[in-house]
Amino acid sequence: MLRSSALLCAALALAGCASTPPAAVRAPADAPRLPLHAQAPVILVSIDGFRNDYLHRGLTPNLSRMAAGGARAEYMRPSYPSITFPNHYTLVTGLRPDHHGVIANFMTDPAIPGVRFSMFDPATVGDERWWDDGKPLWTSVREQGGRAAAMFWVGSEAPVHGARPEFWRPFDIEVTSQQRVQTVLEWLALPAAERPHFVTLYFDRVDTVGHLHGPDSPQLNQALAEVDQAIGQLLQGIRAQGLEERTNIVVASDHGMAATSPEQELYLDDLVDVSRLDFGWTGAYASFDALPGGEAAARQLLAGTYPHFRCMTREQIPARFEYGHHRRVPAFICMADVGWQVTTRQAQQRKGHRLNGEHGYDNTLPEMRAPFIGHGPAFQPGVVIAPIDNVDLYPLLARLLGITPAANDGQPAHTAAALKQ
Repeated sequence: MLRSSALLCAALALAGCASTPPAAVRAPADAPRLPLHAQAPVILVSIDGFRNDYLHRGLTPNLSRMAAGGARAEYMRPSYPSITFPNHYTLVTGLRPDHHGVIANFMTDPAIPGVRFSMFDPATVGDERWWDDGKPLWTSVREQGGRAAAMFWVGSEAPVHGARPEFWRPFDIEVTSQQRVQTVLEWLALPAAERPHFVTLYFDRVDTVGHLHGPDSPQLNQALAEVDQAIGQLLQGIRAQGLEERTNIVVASDHGMAATSPEQELYLDDLVDVSRLDFGWTGAYASFDALPGGEAAARQLLAGTYPHFRCMTREQIPARFEYGHHRRVPAFICMADVGWQVTTRQAQQRKGHRLNGEHGYDNTLPEMRAPFIGHGPAFQPGVVIAPIDNVDLYPLLARLLGITPAANDGQPAHTAAALKQ
């Protein structure tokens, strides 16, 4: 997720600190309540940047026990582009980025002139106009009489379709994994008439360390162990509250991680004059529009053949990516081979750090695969289902919650074998 040098360094420096988390933000409790039979909690956990094969390193005993005692998929494919904001919003809307409109971590919209969305800007993150093309699960839960809580999640800081989760937090990287779990347990400890039915829980540690040190580093292995301990804290807390037999937990990730290095950075400056190109993103891919006077540079990039990346118009993006039709997608995109990065010197200077791990590549590649684990009374123990797409989680979650899903791109049949009949 994190692309800022300052935030990356803060994540590593503060991950072990025990700072006091800020007070929770709570939306007005004005929704009617679900009937008593529907009050079993459903928790959606995302471990950002957790590649599917990390489960097999022997470093995550709590997650491994959840997978062995519940259901899991062989793997889960993220949506394209395999980056944080698009895929986290896909998990809670069941829509491809081309449909929900959160097409990148940074973007512009002709319908919102003069504004540039940034994942680091609270004003745009909290502006519902960027999110309203999709309806997140917490909004549907509230509309249908339930309560929702978000211990950090993409989109939860804006009143999407007029509603935030009843309990929510603005993202703060200084809140440790253990503090995030403690907040969720405090919400679950509320009386039944106040307890949330749907809870999201987000961890960024694995992604942050993966970017800095790479997916095969000792530091990454340590991050896996740290987050797994937080998962163990969650399970122990649920057990202590007597909710173990009633709580369903879904563990997923937004994408995986591929090894890269500063030696595999490709600079578009070496090919064309980039001063007239407006870049929305650089890294595993570079997306951009042509500013006045920049059309020739864009055409030159499109006409060339290059080692390790290829350029195209958004209309030429392969159909299998299901991406390129939303009005926010820039006019041009250059896609790098896995492990390579396509960027500019100015973008690299702004970033301020070099990466040893990256994502955003072709969403079908093994390096981009994410896990799916279902644990709790609704899931068949010991079942491994065929690979799924991340849009398929939304109808599954709606079924667990007993609500009517909004329109979505998921297929309920793809996860049906994970559930007890």
